[in-house]
Amino acid sequence: MKKACVIGWPINHSRSPLIHNYWLKQLKIEGLYERVAVEPKDLKDFIRNLKINGYQGCNVTIPHKEKALAAVDSYDQIALETGSLNTVFLLDDKIKGTSTDGKGFLNNILSNYPNYEVQNKTVFIIGAGGSAKAICQKLLQSNVKTIFVLNRTMERALELQKSFGDKIQIVTPEKLQEKLRTSDMLINSTSQGMIGQPPLEIEIHDLPKHALVADIVYVPLKTKLIIEAETLGLKTVPGLGMLLHQAVEGFQLWFGIRPQVSQELYDLVARDIEMGKAQ
Repeated sequence: MKKACVIGWPINHSRSPLIHNYWLKQLKIEGLYERVAVEPKDLKDFIRNLKINGYQGCNVTIPHKEKALAAVDSYDQIALETGSLNTVFLLDDKIKGTSTDGKGFLNNILSNYPNYEVQNKTVFIIGAGGSAKAICQKLLQSNVKTIFVLNRTMERALELQKSFGDKIQIVTPEKLQEKLRTSDMLINSTSQGMIGQPPLEIEIHDLPKHALVADIVYVPLKTKLIIEAETLGLKTVPGLGMLLHQAVEGFQLWFGIRPQVSQELYDLVARDIEMGKAQ
């Protein structure tokens, strides 16, 4: 039996087992995907012992994404540029790492708007953490024109600019509305707006009518940002699809078959999220 898992500290909130075990059953693969709580002090040992413990690999979530780089034998250009990884897999007896977050973000947009082109677009992103890095890396690879970055601390924003160059332009709160007027896409890459987190306080009425608004938060399924964008008649992309699409890449690496993100799977995970909110 092939096995994979997701590791984090804590880990009980992860919906990844629901997604991967759905695909295993659907594709009639004898396999199992588990949650494993791994303390930061045990991270390297756990990753080094994946094969001994019967795993093909693992997903890596908070707070391990950056520290996991030091635990693998090698990682690809995506992980190098983003400074973190979320997927570990075994290949030719080597432990390898990559990040699928950026690809998951873009594929989520394309699943909602199949003809959407990011090339030459001006993007406004809120946040400068690991998710922002992954999204910026993928968007720059796809030839966006400019990425405006607004972050709570200037230090992290400068870090992002240093990583990716002059297409990244740092925005101060005073210039927020001015830059929104020229943006084709607005992305929230922070946890603001998530249940249990502070709200995302931003006025979006200055966005052009053709703009697309995306949020990586998926609890709730529709954040205040997404609801406000809908009322303005803008294109919207909620966060749950990113979670599903980033999972596709890892599943293929571990189990050898590329699964599909279906409406049935989306509804299954969405129901689980709604049930969790009600408890």
